[in-house]
Amino acid sequence: MNITKIISKTFNSRLKEIDLYATQPGDIQQKVLRRLINEAAHTEWGQKYDYSSIKDYETFRNRLPIQTYEEIKPYIERLRAGEQNLLWPSEIRWFAKSSGTTNDKSKFLPVSKEALQDIHYRGGKDAVALYFRMNPESHFFSGKGLILGGSHSPNLNSNHSLVGDLSAILIQNVNPLVNFVRVPSKKIALMNEWETKIEAIANSTIPVNVTSLSGVPSWMLVLIKRVLEKTGKQSLEEVWPNLEVFFHGGVAFTPYREQYKQVVRSPKMHYVETYNASEGYFGTQNDLSDPAMLLMIDYGIFYEFIPLEEVGKENPQVYCLEEIELNKNYALVISTSCGLWRYMIGDTVKFTSKNPYKFVITGRTKHFINAFGEELIVDNAEKGLAKACAETGAQICEYSAAPVFMDEHAKCRHQWLIEFAKMPDSVEKFAAILDATLKEVNSDYEAKRWKDIALQPLEIIVARSGLFHDWLAEKGKLGGQHKVPRLSNTREYIEAMLPLNNNDKL
Repeated sequence: MNITKIISKTFNSRLKEIDLYATQPGDIQQKVLRRLINEAAHTEWGQKYDYSSIKDYETFRNRLPIQTYEEIKPYIERLRAGEQNLLWPSEIRWFAKSSGTTNDKSKFLPVSKEALQDIHYRGGKDAVALYFRMNPESHFFSGKGLILGGSHSPNLNSNHSLVGDLSAILIQNVNPLVNFVRVPSKKIALMNEWETKIEAIANSTIPVNVTSLSGVPSWMLVLIKRVLEKTGKQSLEEVWPNLEVFFHGGVAFTPYREQYKQVVRSPKMHYVETYNASEGYFGTQNDLSDPAMLLMIDYGIFYEFIPLEEVGKENPQVYCLEEIELNKNYALVISTSCGLWRYMIGDTVKFTSKNPYKFVITGRTKHFINAFGEELIVDNAEKGLAKACAETGAQICEYSAAPVFMDEHAKCRHQWLIEFAKMPDSVEKFAAILDATLKEVNSDYEAKRWKDIALQPLEIIVARSGLFHDWLAEKGKLGGQHKVPRLSNTREYIEAMLPLNNNDKL
């Protein structure tokens, strides 16, 4: 008897609700906005902007300013000090420490009990429901799910309030029944010291029948390699023969795809992208043949979008879901049941379809290179690297790129620091293909590279093995949701990385 088939039937009514995304997106989103405004009407924020008199989206859009973390930081500091009913009516005891920025300043984002249930846990359940639709023959519940998360600690030395990675907050508060179907134990899952934790997770999960994985691709790969080292096996299905799906998010999967094919060789393995940020759960892949994710529009999140070229303007154009255009880059703006109002989270997305609304993440509003008018975004970089890898047999662990504004010969270029899991047959050929592909996918880059007048050919510096790991360790940012900044418009990150690399230049 397939227990999964029986359990999967309980998701049918929810799948019917999700199917309405294709026909009633505007109504669904307007209902979410009305609910959020009504619930927050008597908070300090709600009274400041007279929420009681807001009856439609147009009023909401015209009355409230767009927020970044700097604007809401004074409210967050008061919440962390114990004040309540500022941005959201229910008690805020949890703060997700966001590593959306890799500099020393962390963001502390409020997490309400409503958001835990109505956004984050709901997103996890829906990811499973949609996966069952994609894979009706699943045996998901015949074993356990391995969830790789971060850790948490007291907030401002208070026992009543905690800060931590979102993943740790979710593990801490999860329904106790879920603990019967997940590993490792809560005690191991929430360990602070990353390398000790990896060892403990490997030891405790090797004997378990693991059927699913959830986590960030880069850190999960570290765990998988440790499991294979400890067991002496060549591929993961030799350790966990019933492994069938990896729910991944946090960083783009493209650079890791080839490495996963080497460590998980089973043809029945599936990869499902999810978009569960510290600020909210926004999307889930609902078609294994389509990399775009379904925008989850009936959670406690109201969505707005700023065209990328408008970001940074004093009064940018802002659009609701029904007003967006396909294949255009937008900065994501959210209002949520955590009390984030018209908050720009820093990610950029592009919609690929409207019935239902599906999108891909294209990068960060801050992680791009536009030093010379080339407007290079992470999406361009991923496409260029994928092609260069395919044509040179290379595989990439991590990378970071930044502009060289002017060298001793008064030449400008992009400098790429790349750690290869497998070296290309020629670094020069890899660089040439990457450069040519960036020209193909980005007309601004192509224009700046014309005849090498504004921009010289890009430069690749081969990073030693473990460089990015060591850089993150030096900053105390190993594990959890911490990420390497892919593109930077300044040399802040790369200048800190290069000395660790001993300036080995190839």
